[in-house]
Amino acid sequence: MNVANQTRVTEFIFLGFSGVLYLRLALFVIFLTVYLLSLMGNTLIIFIVLTDSTLQTPMYIFLGNLSFLEIWYTTATVPKLLATCLSQVVTISVSGCITQYYFFFSLGATECILLAVMAYDRYLAICSPLRYSSLMRLQVCLQFSAGSWIGGFIAPLPPTILISYLNFCGPQKINHFFCDSDPIFKLSCSDTFLVEALGYTCSSVVILSSFLLTMSSYGNIVVTIIKLSSREARKKTFSTCASHLTVVTIYYGTIIFAYVRPPAKYNFTMGKVISVFYCVVTPLVNPLVYTLRNKDVKKAFRKVLARKRLLSARHVQNI
Repeated sequence: MNVANQTRVTEFIFLGFSGVLYLRLALFVIFLTVYLLSLMGNTLIIFIVLTDSTLQTPMYIFLGNLSFLEIWYTTATVPKLLATCLSQVVTISVSGCITQYYFFFSLGATECILLAVMAYDRYLAICSPLRYSSLMRLQVCLQFSAGSWIGGFIAPLPPTILISYLNFCGPQKINHFFCDSDPIFKLSCSDTFLVEALGYTCSSVVILSSFLLTMSSYGNIVVTIIKLSSREARKKTFSTCASHLTVVTIYYGTIIFAYVRPPAKYNFTMGKVISVFYCVVTPLVNPLVYTLRNKDVKKAFRKVLARKRLLSARHVQNI
């Protein structure tokens, strides 16, 4: 397309969720509540893992990484989502949009890899319990954690570089609440075939490979659980993985629906609704599921509360 005589767009306008004011205000309250609960829940998990020595094991180190990731993952998109609920005109610069795109997909790719690593950790713990301590040493755990972050931030780098070379000549309205891939491509007046193909390939490879590795680990876990002779042992073993599997099901189900499909099949309205699940809901489900279903975390949380009450009592006595 000839863009020589067209005005270059320097900023985009988010359309967000359209509707009457009271409906958008209701959505604002809901999204803000979920966002704050997600921040508090994930921050609490990080605090408990760092302060309780009994939780400084591979499983909880991975959980702390996941909670830290979720804080930034929601913060990359939710503030703009809240702004679109309050205002009709919410803008972002083109460079800011590309930056948001990169960090959103980097954190998303990191979460995919980290979930696969956590599934592998549970596979070793349940299927090879006698070798677990030697296979998943602290050094190996830290290497897996670092590898998840490095791999996640490398994966979306090629399509992001190509997007930075695209021309945007209008319209400047993004039919979304954050800079997702398809809405950006629709606004470009350049040929986007290469970047769309590269972005689709990168997202599909990361999502599907992580998903298959995760399901493979859980498939072996299920086989091992079935072989256990004691019914109580089967119930107890499965409960240790149920929380992780819940997060995996919700997260992978939504992102596969959103990103593992031909670009031409994208529906903007459905895309925004689905995005709410993996941008807003899943980061809240993570701390809720892991804390409500995990006895070790609940025990550590009670210890933190007891320590706080003791310090408060000593402070009152000193006064």
